Amino acid sequence: MIEFRDVIVQAGSFRLGPISFEILQGAYAVLMGKTGQGKTTILEAICGLRSVAGGRILLHGEDVTGWRPGDRGIGYVPQDLALFPRMSVREHLEFSLKLQKREKIEIRHRVEELSDVLGIGHLLNRSVQKLSGGESQRVALGRAISGNPDVLLLDEPLSALDEETRSDVHELLKRIHTSTAVTTLHITHSEREALALATQRLELKDGQLQVSGVTTNAADSQTTGVTA
Repeated sequence: MIEFRDVIVQAGSFRLGPISFEILQGAYAVLMGKTGQGKTTILEAICGLRSVAGGRILLHGEDVTGWRPGDRGIGYVPQDLALFPRMSVREHLEFSLKLQKREKIEIRHRVEELSDVLGIGHLLNRSVQKLSGGESQRVALGRAISGNPDVLLLDEPLSALDEETRSDVHELLKRIHTSTAVTTLHITHSEREALALATQRLELKDGQLQVSGVTTNAADSQTTGVTA
């Protein structure tokens, strides 16, 4: 579960909030809205990469507002992917597992499992600088989920891909969510993505955040104010 309680983010002349919303446990939430309204700011605040000026952020019922990014149990794929240029594909998949001080055999098994699911087993020893856009996207996603995060945040993960690759990664995201039930928040401008993936939808529009359930058992719609 992801919850904002009257959260305010201030950066220069830009102000987001106070804003409140709740994403249900195990939901695949899609956040839409025009450029510049604060969608990425919301992800960064959840991650702890951007401090908040007011309010509280809760993950699975626990107040994490003051926690360090690495303590929040979050997998994050930024829009630019932020792959490490001097690391191989294998090293990216190992990254969070080593930070968690997992045993070597566990790391090896997890990397094998992920590379099989993501279809990148043949790329494990390749430099990320020699990957296609779709391959890079899969590596970034693998790095984000390798440590079995409680929350997965995706910032326009399909926007830079061609149509065929986009369809492949689209199906991959669905399979990952089905198998892990990780609570997910996905930013997109694509109505097609939202319709296919979302069990909850959020939209920043005209200074308001609308949150709606799109599955049979989802919560009723609600609207909360946003100042941008």
